[in-house]
Amino acid sequence: MLVYLFKRLSSLVITLLVASLVVFTVIEVVPGDPASYMLGMNASPETVAALKAELGLDQGRVARYFGWLGGMLQGDFGISYTYRTPVAEMVAERLMVSLPLAIYALSLAIALAFPAGLLAASRRGGAADSIVMAITQLGVAIPNFWFAMWLVLLFAINWQWFSAGGFPGWEVGLFAGLKALTLPAVALALPQASILARVLRSSLLDVLNEDYLRTARAKGLTRRQALWRHALRNAMIPVLTIIGLQFSFLLAGAIIIENVFFLPGLGRLIFQSIAQRDLIVVESVIMLLVFAVVMVTFLVDLAYAWVDPRMRRGR
Repeated sequence: MLVYLFKRLSSLVITLLVASLVVFTVIEVVPGDPASYMLGMNASPETVAALKAELGLDQGRVARYFGWLGGMLQGDFGISYTYRTPVAEMVAERLMVSLPLAIYALSLAIALAFPAGLLAASRRGGAADSIVMAITQLGVAIPNFWFAMWLVLLFAINWQWFSAGGFPGWEVGLFAGLKALTLPAVALALPQASILARVLRSSLLDVLNEDYLRTARAKGLTRRQALWRHALRNAMIPVLTIIGLQFSFLLAGAIIIENVFFLPGLGRLIFQSIAQRDLIVVESVIMLLVFAVVMVTFLVDLAYAWVDPRMRRGR
């Protein structure tokens, strides 16, 4: 197990270093100068040069890269060019919206997908299986912003059970915060639940044809008992992979939903920073999201080893 952990940690570190180099290089080659953008087209070259020196943009790219990388290792993401505030504070404030939203949406997706996938697998070829597959096909085909618009129309405008957008802040109470995130979480969860249910059904059907399941049934276990005790755990590896990918997507890819519901999350922060040429914010937020994706992948690998002991032995 220690060898397995060491290999995964080494891969994590190398991935983060390569990702930091790629992110910095790509952002640096994007056309446009933040200093010129901030001062306007009519600014004199002397003024632009002075602002570049103040922002540290007059240094070489290699020096800026290692300065940025060293600062991140110490928890210092730099100062925003536009707002002149520490990027770490901006990211922490926005993360308090995006992270609960991602967890909320993923929890809803799992709560919907597992019963649907188990029902479809246990009733293969029946009416329940056909209904679940038809509904999940719609969920996969329809984009989440379409769900978002319908949720706003029904629950915010017509029935007025929820607000149409905005976030009141966690200081007003947990219930108010979760209520504000409910419609965005549902809009994000429905397509992910559809994907997860279909993957779970397919994985369970593959496992149900194995010899050890037939042996378990021959020993007297009911179909439901064999499904819960033996089939589900052995079908979890592809499901865990999808769950890990979905959490990463929900954390990093909710830009459209955050804009539909006017949520002050990381997605809107990236969108606004790109529009304002605030490159230090873009670089830092993207690296934070890369770190989140890599860490989720690492945790999924550990979950693999827990579910399947063969992986701990390197098989």
